[in-house]
Amino acid sequence: MPRTRITLAVALALLATPVLSACGSSSASDAKEVTVYSADGLKGENGDGWYDKVFADFTKQTGIKVKYVEGGSGEIVQRAVREKSNPQADVLVTLPPFIQEAGDKGLLEKYEPKDSDQVSGADKATDGTWTSVVNNYFGFVYNKKELKQTPKAWDELLDAQYKNKLQYSTPGVAGDGTAVLIKAMHDFGGKDQALAYLKKLQANNVGPSASTGKLAPKVDKGELLVANGDVQMNYAQSKTMPGLGIWFPADKNGKRTTFALPYAAGLVTKAPHSENGKKLLDFMLAQKQQQEVSEIGGGFAARQDVKATDANAIALTKLMDGVDFFEPDWNDINKNLTSYVEAWRSATGS
Repeated sequence: MPRTRITLAVALALLATPVLSACGSSSASDAKEVTVYSADGLKGENGDGWYDKVFADFTKQTGIKVKYVEGGSGEIVQRAVREKSNPQADVLVTLPPFIQEAGDKGLLEKYEPKDSDQVSGADKATDGTWTSVVNNYFGFVYNKKELKQTPKAWDELLDAQYKNKLQYSTPGVAGDGTAVLIKAMHDFGGKDQALAYLKKLQANNVGPSASTGKLAPKVDKGELLVANGDVQMNYAQSKTMPGLGIWFPADKNGKRTTFALPYAAGLVTKAPHSENGKKLLDFMLAQKQQQEVSEIGGGFAARQDVKATDANAIALTKLMDGVDFFEPDWNDINKNLTSYVEAWRSATGS
């Protein structure tokens, strides 16, 4: 279930209909539509993803049509920034630290969806501007056919066999790419140590990629041996990509580690269809839709009271067994992300 790609050109075409810019006007509030800007990963290429099911059910129940625009985690936030004086989106869904950035830039309006009290405090904003709708974790993928053993440590990736056979998406542009930098900083014990390693890794790296979703198919085909990703996306993709395996690099103490990388959703400030946006946020957090997160999307329910028992949920639990979890200092990362990315660019020559 690879991530669907909608280029900015296509996205613009989707929004090329007359703009209802008078927020709160009767024409805007009465329109039976809602526009979602989202990081990729939840929509299936063949129409079989969690978003596909949720949006179809939402339209059937409410009559409200969902317009969907997809891009990298940082890309969609920057688009919303450019449109701030005349918002086009109603709901914004992206990964940390970009959801925090969106909040800091005033792009999100306070709205706590129905049943958001069932979401862990760590998975929603303290000011009520965003709530996780699907939980997820950072990870890497490898080609199970070419590599007879699962990679275990970062240093293995410096081996000559990975020359031009390794790629990770760009920090600061892609959410999962930014996660590479975050995990390296944690695992190596600091920014300088992480950058020293990534500088060495650059000798094997194919080069920058704005899209994480495009890397897994390359790994499955053997064009790459290793790439970054996330558990939800890669597990879903593995259903149609038999060569794909998921792994978690060990830290300096030999412990496999990961951290939560949830899809977080918020209502856009002065959204053209604000009430419809609220309805969609409520719908995504409803019991039925949350129960389908693992069954259909290959992810983890955001609601703590949803205990999935489907085959995917069982397999995901087994996959995460023995992996240590850490919680990044998102306030620090949000505050210093630009400088961290600049330091990465300098170290790697990217």
